[in-house]
Amino acid sequence: MKHLHRFLLLGALAVFAGLFLAPLYVMVVTSLKDMDQIRAGGLLDLPSDPSLAAWAKAWSSACTGTDCSGLKPFFMNSIAMVVPAVLISTMLGALNGYVLSKWRFRGSELVFGLMLFGVFMPMQVVLLPMSQVLGWLGLSTSVWGLVLVHVLAGLPSTTLFFRNYYVGLPDELVKAAMIDGAGFWRIFWRIVLPLSTPILVVTLIWQFTQIWNDFLYGVVFTGAEAKPVTVGLNNLANTTANVKEYNVDMAAAMIAALPTLAVYIIAGKYFVRGLTAGAVKG
Repeated sequence: MKHLHRFLLLGALAVFAGLFLAPLYVMVVTSLKDMDQIRAGGLLDLPSDPSLAAWAKAWSSACTGTDCSGLKPFFMNSIAMVVPAVLISTMLGALNGYVLSKWRFRGSELVFGLMLFGVFMPMQVVLLPMSQVLGWLGLSTSVWGLVLVHVLAGLPSTTLFFRNYYVGLPDELVKAAMIDGAGFWRIFWRIVLPLSTPILVVTLIWQFTQIWNDFLYGVVFTGAEAKPVTVGLNNLANTTANVKEYNVDMAAAMIAALPTLAVYIIAGKYFVRGLTAGAVKG
């Protein structure tokens, strides 16, 4: 009976995994076909003559509206935006969590509650106020303006992660360091941050995924020269042509998804470890 239950469980998992991976399979095999194979064959058929021509076109010469430079400029914009946005929002979240858990002050719980409210606030609420702020700062339509937007949007989540993690660290560590003469910054850099590896990994992966996959902020707050890859992918898919090149569209979608896939494949196990270490406990 035990083996039957295990067999049924594994069978159910295999079915769900197959359903989940089927769209990825279709994307990959379609991107490796030419248009003649797509017209003549079935959706699930393997390519008879695999080719990366669609990938090359999607990267460097596919049209995204009136511009035919492919996804490369948009991809580079996303890299230039996501790296500083992830690092800055993570470090600020760590500092906020450190202060709200180990250096509490009168009203700290209220401050944390207000920041927590930002986690559940719809993104659309901040569009007009943020546009005004970016205009005042002279950052409208720029990559650095989008970096600022993502840092501010991600700060409530990163603060929540780090604060809840640091609450679980013994207060005696901080008190002992203070007795030995360590100050605010030395305690943070020498004691608290080295103990933060699990939550750092969780936060970095979370922020990278959220920022890389964002479309709304990218289409609202950037100009033509600073749009991220999600906007470029949308423009490519909606550009009219005499013949719809599904292989190019699928290749472009795979190119846009590769960084997040790589992050989860390489660091996914560390993400799970960070969660089980109490990274998001209440």
